[in-house]
Amino acid sequence: MVLNKEDFDKPKSEVMGSKSTEEFAITRTERHFRPTHFLLKIQSYSLLCETGVEKYESGVFEAGGHKWRLSLYPKGNKKMNGNDHISLYLSIVDTEKYSLGWEVYATFKLFVFDQIRDKFLTVQDAEGTIRRFHDIKMEWGFDKFLPLDSFNNLPNGYLVNDCCVFGAEVFVHERSAKRDYLSMIKEPSNRIMTWKIENYSTQQDKVPIYSRIYVVGDLKWKLLVYPKGIHDGANKAISVFLYSVDCVTPDLKIFAEFKLRIKDQINNKHAEQKLNTGSLPHLTTGVFHNFCFEKILTMHPRGFLLKTP
Repeated sequence: MVLNKEDFDKPKSEVMGSKSTEEFAITRTERHFRPTHFLLKIQSYSLLCETGVEKYESGVFEAGGHKWRLSLYPKGNKKMNGNDHISLYLSIVDTEKYSLGWEVYATFKLFVFDQIRDKFLTVQDAEGTIRRFHDIKMEWGFDKFLPLDSFNNLPNGYLVNDCCVFGAEVFVHERSAKRDYLSMIKEPSNRIMTWKIENYSTQQDKVPIYSRIYVVGDLKWKLLVYPKGIHDGANKAISVFLYSVDCVTPDLKIFAEFKLRIKDQINNKHAEQKLNTGSLPHLTTGVFHNFCFEKILTMHPRGFLLKTP
């Protein structure tokens, strides 16, 4: 049920339909279930008003890992055009320990108790708006929480025997959602990696032979060569791999399309194969979780291996 300001001047029987208003951007509903986080009971409410106090601040309560309090303006927050209304706000407190630039995101509901019908009038931002509390804006709420004539009208049940009850529920939205990021580059800069292995025959017992680091786009890569092969190519082929230096955690995935090539330095009949990361298995080496893709080349006495003059 959504109640507008004009509804408070009507009999209860005329207010049970649902209405909304963009003017106040809030909804008012009724429920029996009491507020989850805080109740404020005020005895001798008339004496509080007679003191002339503009704002009453409640005690502190905890919700969602943070500390809060209610700020009540018995005769309305006149600075915010709350004349002829009760103004009620939620404030975050004890923020001195928070780091610079802190922010807390929360949705909340504020309540006043109908003591005759044993119901709570619930007031909240329309459509569950999430409010951002920070060091400049530490308070959110409702300038026109409830018209004074409705609050003071005994049949409405909000002020009975000079006693009233307000309440609050606060739901904090933690910014701990897992994030994913996909960036696609068609032709990254410096995409050709050329590695000339000197004295290859003297390094054939090394497993593997690593190239220097190449930067392609914003990522770092190495080439790996197993002179005597590995896996299916063991002892019968050369195995060549592309190795991602950046892929250091299991959660990081890099999709790439690439060619591995051994150049024929005489006839230009290169041994090459086009591969992509979506069709080949992962390997784990040392502390790196990397993707290395195998290119098994059948040995052939062409121009792949030349003696250095």
